[in-house]
Amino acid sequence: MKIQKKQKLVKKWFINLQNLICNNVEKIEKDYGSNIKFKKNKWKYGEYRIIKGNVIEKGGVAFSNVMGKFSKDFAKKIPGTKTNAHFWSAGVSVVLHPKNPKIPAMHFNTRFICTRKTWFGGGMDATPSIIDNKERKYFHNQLKKMCDKHNKKYYPKYKKLCDEYFYLPHRSENRGIGGIFFDYKMDDWNKDFLFTKDVGITFANLVKNIIAKKMFKKWTKKEKETQLIKRGRYVEFNLLYDRGTKFGLNSGGNPKAILMSMPPSAKWK
Repeated sequence: MKIQKKQKLVKKWFINLQNLICNNVEKIEKDYGSNIKFKKNKWKYGEYRIIKGNVIEKGGVAFSNVMGKFSKDFAKKIPGTKTNAHFWSAGVSVVLHPKNPKIPAMHFNTRFICTRKTWFGGGMDATPSIIDNKERKYFHNQLKKMCDKHNKKYYPKYKKLCDEYFYLPHRSENRGIGGIFFDYKMDDWNKDFLFTKDVGITFANLVKNIIAKKMFKKWTKKEKETQLIKRGRYVEFNLLYDRGTKFGLNSGGNPKAILMSMPPSAKWK
């Protein structure tokens, strides 16, 4: 299959995935009684959507399709750019910060990048303020079930990568309860694309199921304070270590879309 056809198929799927996730979040808001919708913001390389609802205090779902040339220094870190630093990339990024501290913040990213090489990357993780072991077990069971359909080695491999990636070394702590993370996936294009699509669908379903289950629960002032401090850790990771943030800012991405992951409020102690 020619690269242009691959790019067209991936782009179409990513746009559909953005719509699916936004529809699921808007359905949650409607079921809660708020009926708040995403605000769409178009720019030359895609569209990012922001919601400020009664369930999701701040959420962002961005689709981007960027092409250009990496800087000389950044190109050294990217596969397939030794003789040519031009690239094509498309992806979807999602961050959902709930108002209720009993609901975990949820993050998802998926991407397809083309240089002289092509690969998929992405994953998802959850960052609860208040640990719920039953919810943690459900979250990871769903990820394992999805991964096992493709390859039984995927879940332990990508869970380990996620645990290692979403770690704050200056705090000596994990950002949340983990999830799965994969990058530079370039084994078999058709199989990799099917897996990437399954990751997206699984995230969309997890958002719907986890948030809807807890959105009517009461919370305390102390629990909200815990959430704000946890959000501070989220900010630290995204600004200091997140590859997606660095890639976006170094590839001509939209800063507003890239930094939509920042929570609406946070605290430090």
